[in-house]
Amino acid sequence: MKKRSKSVALCIVGAAAFTLAGCQEEQIDAQAFPDLQSCKAGADLNQFLSAEECEIAFAEAQQLHVESAPRYDSLQVCEDQHGAGACGNEQQAVQGGSGGIFMPLLTGYLIGNMLSGRNGMSAAQPLYRKAGGGFTNAAGTSAYSSNAGKAKLNTSQFAKPTKTAGKPPMTKASVASRGGFGKSKTGGRSLGG
Repeated sequence: MKKRSKSVALCIVGAAAFTLAGCQEEQIDAQAFPDLQSCKAGADLNQFLSAEECEIAFAEAQQLHVESAPRYDSLQVCEDQHGAGACGNEQQAVQGGSGGIFMPLLTGYLIGNMLSGRNGMSAAQPLYRKAGGGFTNAAGTSAYSSNAGKAKLNTSQFAKPTKTAGKPPMTKASVASRGGFGKSKTGGRSLGG
């Protein structure tokens, strides 16, 4: 009778370990670049992406910037979240945008390997400066120490952000009620070279 209990216990432990292993999120190779020229320079050294892949990824990140960059109702609120001199008005960044809506300037691009064509994912993400230092994505859900370097990141880092174009911009009160832009971030990530 005792042997039967031990085998049942082993089955439960084995099933739990299998379940936990199945819940781990897939990680992919990712690299951040401060600009297109840096990506192409790396392509010339036969690293990570070709020059053509750099251009495709940057175009995708720029499109996400136009559609999903955080938008604020004043320059002051934007700079409170992203730092002095790190914001411009929507009209400067987007054709047909408003001069009374402010968005952070693009300060880099995060490119994930093997993500093209996955539903709900974007192979490239725009990066924005954070007021306290470091960088974040359009959703403000991730924090990075640098806008250059390589890392293995969870695929969730490349989920398409919610579109903000055409929606009311965040106000000082709405940002404060959330505890700041991207308050639900998942923690800092280090991008190393």
